[in-house]
Amino acid sequence: MAKSAGAPPSRFANLDGARIHYTDYGKGEFALLFVHGWNCDETVWKNQATDLARHARVITIDLLGHGQSDKPVIPYTMDLHARAIDAVLQDAGAKSVVLVGHSNGTPVIRQSYRRYPEKVRGLVILDGALRPFGDQAMMEKFIAPLRGRDYEQTAGRFIGVMLAPIKNVAEREQIKTTMLRTPQHVAVSEMEGLLDSALWQPDKIEAPVLMILAKQPAWTPEYEEFARSLVANLDYRIWDGVSHFLMVDAPTEFNRALLGFLKKNKLLAK
Repeated sequence: MAKSAGAPPSRFANLDGARIHYTDYGKGEFALLFVHGWNCDETVWKNQATDLARHARVITIDLLGHGQSDKPVIPYTMDLHARAIDAVLQDAGAKSVVLVGHSNGTPVIRQSYRRYPEKVRGLVILDGALRPFGDQAMMEKFIAPLRGRDYEQTAGRFIGVMLAPIKNVAEREQIKTTMLRTPQHVAVSEMEGLLDSALWQPDKIEAPVLMILAKQPAWTPEYEEFARSLVANLDYRIWDGVSHFLMVDAPTEFNRALLGFLKKNKLLAK
């Protein structure tokens, strides 16, 4: 897609011969890097990128298999995505980062922190989990229908339910179109990647973390206690009246919360 005059640079990094697309808003050795969730792409951050780039360098990424990035037939593990993020940071010349992950972007940024703790200064988690919602049998039951020949219809129904709470109809339809554009082999493999028990080990996160969750039954007081047991410096918030895509529903509020977290923890300091 052609960029208009004055638009931020659209670039490609390389990992194992595959191209990873990213958009770079600004310069400097520190960056905020935004990671989308399952089947999405960098466009879910359109209400964040330009606004927050007034305060820090912003990078939005299309994970491998998504958006404008290459889509090889390979296992789409969270570790692959973590390595892709590092390839982008190296290509961009960014030496330290705060990672912002939505939904399935949460295990991605957590794996990035495990691999590259010296680079990751903070994590921001949007409606994503630090432990699985169910056991492997439950996950397999969920993934199995996505492997079928009627993938588009099956995925479309699941995505429709996920997006239904988004109040803006145009936004809802745009995100659905984006999600259904992701190839079946990518969608299934990434779900299968979540079955790796190593992703969910309760190792400590020493960096500051902002966690904003859309109010729903899974986020219990017990879950908050669990999250606090992993993260010493945790800013934990539950928002009512927003969907799973809370950064789309409440962009001004989210941008303000993110900027406040960065300033409070002095993460914008050079």
